[in-house]
Amino acid sequence: MARSLSAFMADAVEKVENVLYPASTRIKDPETGEPMMWEICAISASENAQIRKSCMKTILAPGGRKGQFTQEFDGNAYQAKIAVRCTVFPDLNDAALQDSYKAMGAEKLITTMLTPGEFEDYSAKVLEVNGFQNVQDLVDEAKN
Repeated sequence: MARSLSAFMADAVEKVENVLYPASTRIKDPETGEPMMWEICAISASENAQIRKSCMKTILAPGGRKGQFTQEFDGNAYQAKIAVRCTVFPDLNDAALQDSYKAMGAEKLITTMLTPGEFEDYSAKVLEVNGFQNVQDLVDEAKN
C-alpha cells in the first residue's frame, strides 16, 4: 500500500449521494397517487457541530447556588434543525408551503407537516444518510 495523500484530496473522495425517502404515505404525488419522495442530503461534520452547538442552552444548575449555570442539549431542537438542513426537497423555507400549514419557519413546518411517528422515522433516515450507525440510539437520546 502506497502512502500517498492523493486519495484524501477532495476530488478523489467519493461523494455522499442524496437519498430519496417517502417521509409520509399521506403526502401523495397528484399524478401517480404514490407517496411523494423527499430528498435528503448529507452535511459535513463541522456543519453538524455548528447545529449541535446552536441547540445548547444555558440553564440554572439544578440544586446550585444563585448564579450557577450549566449547559443542556435540546435534542428536539437538534432533530428539527438537522432534518430541515438536510432536506433538499421539499423546500421547507417556501413561504407558500409554510402559509398552507400556518407554520412560520422551516422547523415549525416540518413538525407540523409530519405526524410524530413520521417525523421520528424521517429524523432517523436523515441521521442514517449522514453516516450515523446506531440511529435508534441517537433518536432516543435526542428525545431525552
